[in-house]
Parts: sequence; C-alpha cells; structure tokens
Amino acid sequence: MISSRKSVSTNTVLALALLVAVFILALTGGDSGNSSVETLTARVVAVIEEGTRDPGDGTSAAYQRLLVRVESGSLQGQELTVEEGVLASTSEARFFRAGDRVYLERVAGPEGDHLYISDYVRTPALAWMLVLFIVLVVVVGWSQGIRSLAGTAFSVLVIFGFVVPRMIAGDDPIVVSLLGALVLLTVSTYLVFGWNMKAHAAVAGMTVSLVITAILASTFVGWTRLSGHGSEETSYLLMEMGPGVNLRGIILGGIIIGTLGVLDDICVGQSSSVFELYRANPNLTTWELMRRGLNIGRDHMSASVNTLVLAYVGASLPLFITFSLYQEPLLRRLSRESIAEEVVRTLVGSIGLILSVPITSLIASLLAPYEQRRHEDELDYLLQLISDGKPRTLVEVARTLRQSPDAVRALLQGLAAQGKVEAMRGPCEGVLECRGCRYRLACAVGDGDRIWVLVPEPLATAEVAPEAAGPAA
Repeated sequence: MISSRKSVSTNTVLALALLVAVFILALTGGDSGNSSVETLTARVVAVIEEGTRDPGDGTSAAYQRLLVRVESGSLQGQELTVEEGVLASTSEARFFRAGDRVYLERVAGPEGDHLYISDYVRTPALAWMLVLFIVLVVVVGWSQGIRSLAGTAFSVLVIFGFVVPRMIAGDDPIVVSLLGALVLLTVSTYLVFGWNMKAHAAVAGMTVSLVITAILASTFVGWTRLSGHGSEETSYLLMEMGPGVNLRGIILGGIIIGTLGVLDDICVGQSSSVFELYRANPNLTTWELMRRGLNIGRDHMSASVNTLVLAYVGASLPLFITFSLYQEPLLRRLSRESIAEEVVRTLVGSIGLILSVPITSLIASLLAPYEQRRHEDELDYLLQLISDGKPRTLVEVARTLRQSPDAVRALLQGLAAQGKVEAMRGPCEGVLECRGCRYRLACAVGDGDRIWVLVPEPLATAEVAPEAAGPAA
C-alpha cells in the first residue's frame, strides 16, 4: 500500500521555508507611528546627576540627568542632555548607567521638542535567548526539532499575519480567533507529526474540544457580564480603534488562543498513547482501549490543568497582589471585572482541557484499528516488493513507496521483528558482493553500511520413522 505521508526531507524544507517567511515578515513589518513622535536609539555616555528631587508637593521623587549620544534617526551623532523623573515619574530601580543602550522619544510640540527615555534596547539579549532556544531545539530534536520550530513560526505567522490584522479591520474576534486557531493547530500538527491516523485523531480531538471551549467561553463571558473593560490595555484599544471595538469578543478570542497551546499537547499525547496501546495489544476492544487511554490521560490532564492555572496566575500576579491589598470581602474582590476575567479565562480553558481527554481518547480508539491494518498492509506490500529477487537501495524502495527513507527503515524493522528480514553489516549500493554470504542471493535492500536480507523459510524436514526392532533373522 502506498502511503500519502510526507517525507522527512520535505517537511524539513517546508519548516525552514516557514521560518524564513516569518523572519522576512518581521523585517518588513514596520510600524506607522504618529509623525509628531520620533523614536531614536541612543547610548548613555555619562550620568551627570542622580538622586531625588521635590516635585513641589513635599515628597521626594527619583531623578536623573544623563548625557546620551544618539545612534539613529534625525539627531544621529548628537550628544544631548536628558532629564528623567521630570515629565514622568521614575524609580531608582530604573536608573540608567553609562553604556546602556536606550530608546529616546522625541516629541514635537509648540514649545519645542521634548526628549525622554522610554525604555532599554533589549533586542540583543532577546536575540541571544532566541538563538540559544533554537540551537537547543535543533540539537535535541534534529529534524523533529526543526519541524517543531516551523510549527511555532507558523503559529506566530497566523496570529500576527491573520488574527490581529482581521481584528483591527473590525471582523468578529470570535470567528477570526476560531478560524485562526483551527488553521494553526491543523498545519502545525501535520507538519510536526506527519499525515497519519494518529495525527488525524489528534486534530479531530483538538477541533471538537476547541469548538466546545468557544461555546463555553461565550456562555460564561455573557453570564458573568464581562465587558472587556477590566484591563489597562482596553483604554488604549478604545483610544486607537474607537468605541465600536468588540472588547468582549477580544476576551473570547484570547481564551480560545490561550487554551490552544496546552490543548495541542494533551490531544497529541493522548492520541499517541492510545495508538501505542493498540499496537502493543491489537485484541483490545474500542471500549477497553478508551478506558486504558483515559487512565494514562488523567495524569497528563491534571498536570496540564495545573500548568494552565499557574500560567494565568503568573501572568496576572501583579494584579492579584494589588487587589489583595484592598480591604474588602473576598466575594467583592472576585466580582471585580479584572479578577473575574482571569477566573473565567482559567476555568473555561481548564474545562476545555478536561473534556479533550475523553474526546481524543474516543476518536483515537476508533481510528487505531484502521491504522494498524494500514501498517500491516504496508508491511505486506514491502515484503512483496523486495521478494522479487532484485536488489535495491533504500532510496529506491522509498521512491517506489513514496515514503521517506526513515519510514521505509521503520517498516523494515517491523519485518525484522516478525523474523522475515535481517540486517547485516556491509555496504550495498545496488551491486552486491554475495561471496561469503550465508543467505546467498537473498539480499534485498542496501542501507548504507547495512544490508537488509530476506530470511528464507525453514525447510521442512520429513522425519523418517525408525524401523521397528524385531528378532534377528
């Protein structure tokens, strides 16, 4: 049987292409800020003065006066004096030092330009962190790691190339987020795990779970009367996009996308577990297979729910600390929109994850027998192909089956487990040297420094019954 699974090399090329596409998108995606504000990069040359000052209300505030050299923009090459803690408050934790690279904002006004430091230039440190991450993924994961990176890059491409622009254009955030999530999970899963029944089960489980999560999110966001005004970012959205922006829909979109990462992990792991269980024992019924899969999935589910809760709590820790300082009853504190929004986000996402375990287990239990039969058909087809007495290289067999060399090697290992082929040392590139081979002319596939040989069927030796002992003549 000819499999439609993509080869590893094709997936790797596609992975690298996606990474390059995302990188080019990042380089070409310039921002269109206000023309009255210019962002410059500068380096702190010296700290002229620092300490505290009285802003006029009897208190003390942190203050710095810095000499900076502008490295880009219309003022490039000039050395300027910048005061921190005058136009906006600062703190000693944010004091700059000589050698620091910073972003300098130049604001044009009727009384002249105002200069202030908006932030550090953090891109070099972030770039080194990214390089370390990519190197570790590739070193540990090899081709699988490259495809995983491509899946991550594609996720970023979908979010910033489709979801965010469509929301800014005024499209329904729920529909946009759901469509983006479905495209994202489908492409990423098949890119990393290939086109097979196991991936089909994972994608189907994720799709059903994601739709249920979206329905639950819409229900509970409406039930708790969340408006989307519970965070500071909403004020910026209202300022930039106007009062017509669908803040409630943006909350729902955030819940859908936020759940997707952990949902992907659970569904793929659950599908793999069920398929391995069936491969180990093909006599299991669908119900027994699902029951055993659920036993495995419970531990994974508990850890993933805990991960999701801690991720949301960690991201909102300053918010929780702030409201913990308020002297008010706990129920009143929980009813504040900013807190209730995080509670809904966490609980809805967790419910979706919990439901994904039985959903994916059921789908995988139904598809596993078909995958096993397909695998057996592939083994039979390969055995028939290499039994015609014509020596072939592994690449030639892979080309005939339209599979990757790694996939064909895995099938040969399956035949070896059945005792039908055996791997022997020795180069075999189509011209075979059979002298000294105990199988003689049984060589089938050359695989670099190995030769896969057919194991001949044992000869049936008829036992001759000994003559019955009788009296000597």
